[in-house]
Amino acid sequence: MEQLIPIALFLFVLFLLLGSGVWVGLALLGVAFVGMELFTSRPTGDAMITVIWRSASSWTLTALPLFIWMGEILYRTRLSEDMFRGLSPWMARLPGGLVHTNIVGCTVFAAVSGSSAATLTTVGKMSIPELRKRQYPERMVIGTLAGAATLGLMIPPSLTLIVYGVTINESITKLFFAGILPGLVLALMFMTYVAIYSKVSSNWNPAPEPKMSFFEKVQNSRFLIPVMLLIIVVIGSMYLGFATATEAAAFGVIGALALAAGQGSLNWGTFTESLMGAVRTSAMIALILAGAAFLSLSMGFTGLPRGLADLIASFELSRFELLMVLLVFYIILGCFLDGISSVVLTMAVVEPMIREAGIDLIWFGIFIVVVVEMAQITPPIGFNLFVLQGMTEHQMGFIARAAIPMFLIMVLMVFVLIAFPDLATWLPENIRSRPS
Repeated sequence: MEQLIPIALFLFVLFLLLGSGVWVGLALLGVAFVGMELFTSRPTGDAMITVIWRSASSWTLTALPLFIWMGEILYRTRLSEDMFRGLSPWMARLPGGLVHTNIVGCTVFAAVSGSSAATLTTVGKMSIPELRKRQYPERMVIGTLAGAATLGLMIPPSLTLIVYGVTINESITKLFFAGILPGLVLALMFMTYVAIYSKVSSNWNPAPEPKMSFFEKVQNSRFLIPVMLLIIVVIGSMYLGFATATEAAAFGVIGALALAAGQGSLNWGTFTESLMGAVRTSAMIALILAGAAFLSLSMGFTGLPRGLADLIASFELSRFELLMVLLVFYIILGCFLDGISSVVLTMAVVEPMIREAGIDLIWFGIFIVVVVEMAQITPPIGFNLFVLQGMTEHQMGFIARAAIPMFLIMVLMVFVLIAFPDLATWLPENIRSRPS
């Protein structure tokens, strides 16, 4: 009962600050400051400075701005056009046709981006006009793009997994490899849905694609070679143990610059735009992480995380019941916060619970990424919905309804992960890797 006062105060100050439009990072710092002042005798300023410096000087965190910069560089290349030209001949004969280019294109770009928004914008700017021209159902075009773009949060290099790993002090490399198989399975589930929908829908009448010989398809596939080489460099160097996540990110930046230069897309303007875009995104995430680190310290002094963990333990929930509670909790939270904010805001409380329940932290990282992926396509704060609204000029309600099947598939993916935990744990347990 005595824990209710700090809980109520933390929540009141947090929602007051967020509701007034304060940046998430500053809101977290504000909540932590109030908690330290009211519930501890430790000098608040000294504690804040120490924690913020420690969180900002983490070597593991160096991978974050590098992967963001790599995605920013690739966003400014002709990569989306090349991917469409390379993928479309192979996708055209599948049930569902060229809509699969949305899913496969997002899967491929996710492997060199790490950002859901960058994946969505890069693939969407080419695929939406092409699929509209071929008269594919608009709702399917929009829905698959919204859902498949979330693969940028799971397939390495994933910004959310980096943030999760830094927050709980787990290996970034192992988390990256944990995301590969679940990411591919989720992409396959999206493609299966498209194939079934194309067979049962009455309004599926796209314009037929011209037939191509096998040699012509292979010839078109040359456009995929640069991005596939980049994926091999980034992921292969980690898999073979040649590079840490941070070193692989540096290789990725060099490769992205080389690819942009080879395409003729690299000039001083695009170089500075990509660099400043990466700086802005990295600074935003670093501020959120700093606020979360200080909030974790503040909550730790109150005993709140352990108190809540003990309270939930007293309910004697099974692992499955605990995961279902967390699933609903994160879905609700995702309606109001982006994925990274959701992760850093809650880990101080959730981590003791999952450790107490004996849940593998690497597996839980993939579980939480699947759940916060849903936040990207749930109103009112779903970021992918806003990006699509800007690209298509559809009403938010239309885009949200188009994304509902993808949301339900992600919920199904949670149960697949619970039923087959080896999907997330087999690769990390069987790779040679250097420390992150």
